[in-house]
Amino acid sequence: MKQEKKMATPYDLDGRLPLSQAIPLGLQHVLAMFVGNLTPLILITGGAGCAIEDSALLVALLQNAMLIAGIVTLVQLFTIGPVGGKLPIVMGTSSGFIGVCKSVAAVMGGGVVAYGAIMAASFIGGIFETILGSSLKPLRKFFPAVVTGTVVLSIGLSLISVGVGSFGGGSSAGDYGSLENLFVGLVVLIVIIVLKHCTKGITSYSSILIGIIVGYILVAVMAQFLPTTFTYVNADGETVEAMKAWVLNWDKVAEASWFAVPKLMPVKFVFDARAIVPIGIMFIVTAVETVGDISGITEGGLGREATDKELAGGVMCDGLGSSLAAIFGVLPNTSFSQNVGLVAMTKVVNRFAIAMGAIFLILCGLFPKLAALISIMPQSVLGGAAVMMFSSIVVSGIQLVTKEPMTARNITILSVALGLGYGLGANTQILAHLPEQVQLIFGGSGIVPAALVAILLNVILPKKKEEK
Repeated sequence: MKQEKKMATPYDLDGRLPLSQAIPLGLQHVLAMFVGNLTPLILITGGAGCAIEDSALLVALLQNAMLIAGIVTLVQLFTIGPVGGKLPIVMGTSSGFIGVCKSVAAVMGGGVVAYGAIMAASFIGGIFETILGSSLKPLRKFFPAVVTGTVVLSIGLSLISVGVGSFGGGSSAGDYGSLENLFVGLVVLIVIIVLKHCTKGITSYSSILIGIIVGYILVAVMAQFLPTTFTYVNADGETVEAMKAWVLNWDKVAEASWFAVPKLMPVKFVFDARAIVPIGIMFIVTAVETVGDISGITEGGLGREATDKELAGGVMCDGLGSSLAAIFGVLPNTSFSQNVGLVAMTKVVNRFAIAMGAIFLILCGLFPKLAALISIMPQSVLGGAAVMMFSSIVVSGIQLVTKEPMTARNITILSVALGLGYGLGANTQILAHLPEQVQLIFGGSGIVPAALVAILLNVILPKKKEEK
């Protein structure tokens, strides 16, 4: 009986579970974030103005993304000194940086040079966030639920158009919006919804990954019966034959090696203020989002508020993890909101179980074949999953905002931050007559201006006695 009492359960934060329980529970968390961890890299390097033509480089970046996610998750779970929240948080490549990176890439003309500038800015921004995290305690009052919720909400809103663009086959594709692309995206989305709500256990938790696999099978079958190429007239007036966006390019998988040591500095750093300033500000925003995620983990999974030590350690891990990711050519690593929702739903908080998932991610990062298999994913297959993933971030933002009573003050903060802040950022033409640096900070995604407006209004607007 004494031994039974000492045995940990999935609902205990500390303690070791039997591997027969820990491995599947850890894989559930990996399956919830696996596609989302690679999506930002695919979008930025392929379809967001920073095209990298070297397929071997893209495969190496995807490989590194899986490795870094696993390493930084382990640091978040078990800590190194003050770095890490010691909470069941899964780390991965942040979707929140897609908008600002897209703006930076456009200003710098795209290509590997622009991507190198994004990496250098991410390295510096990560160090900045680490310093911010170490002094978070006196700043905590600036991040109530209405502010963190507004930030998460604006991140989701900024990504919805990206997801819909992928749903149609990728906005840069010659057959964008074709019936085949829409059909593939719709099938993937339907499969995910059905599995999510009509099944239980592993098939429900891994509905996104299963939906992606169904998408792969579907396009492989379609290629046997439908034409895989099409002709279109390019900008020069020439008739060009091209591969349809939904067709799998298996040559990339064949060319990739089975095992490879991850590469340090696969992209040379380019230090440029046009990237450093807006991405640095985005790190303030992502710190706010992480505060929200940590609060969601402790309240949803542990039934208590997060401590100052947990918040500071979690944000510092965000920062140092992002700097480490930049050295490996990967976009910033932050806490994953999808996994916050999974913890709140299942109440599974055991760190040892989630560590099994982190180790699985590290193993995936050592096998380029797997990274290549992900890199050939058609945009329409990705879009079927992205539409739901990105929209779920909006829902998470709504849940955070409504954790506190929707007083007149909170409604004003939310309304002005989304209406003015997000509205200005999402409609960049209105900023055309402002200085370029202002356009870089406020234009593109709407996340940065929405966050700044929310923080500013939270400081300025007085609270009534009952609100205090």
